[in-house]
Amino acid sequence: MRNLSIFLYEWRHFIRSPFKIIAILLFIIASIYGLYNGANLYEKQRTEVEKIEQKIKEERQKLITAYEEGKLIPEDRPWVDMSLPFWAVWFSWVYHFKSPSPAIVYSIGQGEQYGFYKRISFWASPYDADLAEEIANPERLQTGTLDFSFALLFLMPLVLLVLLYNIKSIETEQGFMVLIEVQSSARNSWVLSRVGFYFVLLMIVILSLILYGAILTSVFAEAHEAFGKMLLYGFLYLAFWSILYFFILQKGKSIIGNTLKMIGIYLLFAFIIPAAVHQYLSIKQPANLMTDFINVRDQQQTLYEQPDSIFLAELNDLFPKIKNSPIYKDSIKRSSAMSYSTSALVNELNKAGIQPIERESQVKNIFIKNTFWFNPVSFFQNRFNNIAQTHFEDYQSYRDEIQTLIDQQIQIMVLDMWKDKKIDKQQYLEYYRSLTKLE
Repeated sequence: MRNLSIFLYEWRHFIRSPFKIIAILLFIIASIYGLYNGANLYEKQRTEVEKIEQKIKEERQKLITAYEEGKLIPEDRPWVDMSLPFWAVWFSWVYHFKSPSPAIVYSIGQGEQYGFYKRISFWASPYDADLAEEIANPERLQTGTLDFSFALLFLMPLVLLVLLYNIKSIETEQGFMVLIEVQSSARNSWVLSRVGFYFVLLMIVILSLILYGAILTSVFAEAHEAFGKMLLYGFLYLAFWSILYFFILQKGKSIIGNTLKMIGIYLLFAFIIPAAVHQYLSIKQPANLMTDFINVRDQQQTLYEQPDSIFLAELNDLFPKIKNSPIYKDSIKRSSAMSYSTSALVNELNKAGIQPIERESQVKNIFIKNTFWFNPVSFFQNRFNNIAQTHFEDYQSYRDEIQTLIDQQIQIMVLDMWKDKKIDKQQYLEYYRSLTKLE
């Protein structure tokens, strides 16, 4: 009953404080704006995926018609022969998408930094410029986009500070604290109840905003677990700041002192620690300029210039089955097959160039994760990104899937080229089914 009376007292105090009401309203407005940013990105990416899928469908239908009519060598491209596995696979129009999760409404994360669609070909790579211009610190705290997670991470603690800064201290300064202690018998429980009121108030606001975000996209239909996880981590994050501020209020004696301590602890956890971690990591592991990957171009030139015997030996190591090929001893057909198989060796060079980049990114990820115990804002930022599937690791998995599809495409093309297989409509359709399946 005592807690209820304290809650009612704090409610009357709250509605008579325009400054506190305005602070919450501004937080709600910023959060709604952030939710709309996430929802707009979700719709934009979905629309783009649908456009590409429609284009793929139209282009593939043209090629199916060409197979049906026997027009396998286009008049405007006489070097293309759709009866050869190389060209049939090339024009299979295989794309791989990272379809946006409806939960992106909560946290844009790295969703604006990386590509979300990629055409798969033998010459493609997961680190082409259309997917990633630069990989610097893959887990760095993103503060450039005003999304819901930004409002939750950086604005909510400020709002809580505004709501709590004068609890107990104003009573102490005006000499009411002795009377309150006589009436409530326990000063700490009285302060805790008042802090609890604002905790509940903000939790209701956060719940409403998360629910509103779920309505903006199809979270409940396609990503219902995201709603519960966002609510859980939102609760834990609010509890983290409420506990910190409670201990400051418990020990504090003046409004100015409490306010300065709260601002100091906010700056420490929200900016100083993440910035220090990022700066240390930038010094220890500078931004990867991907020179190893760029040097692959020079290695490719060396590959083109090496003798056929060495080229064929390297190809044999990758695909031992081609030794039993019917065209292996036919010098003319073998030369043509070798030419079409060049992309297989280039792909191996690309993968070798990517390995140092992947290792460096992994080291950075491990380092950042090891700082979570004293870097809670980064921890929660990563959890929000993980829920929204806009985390660095989500895009790493996407790149791994692209590489798998590239490898599959090259293997099918090379083996069928060396089998001297002729492609018809049925085989072309089978190519599309096989090349889009992750194995």
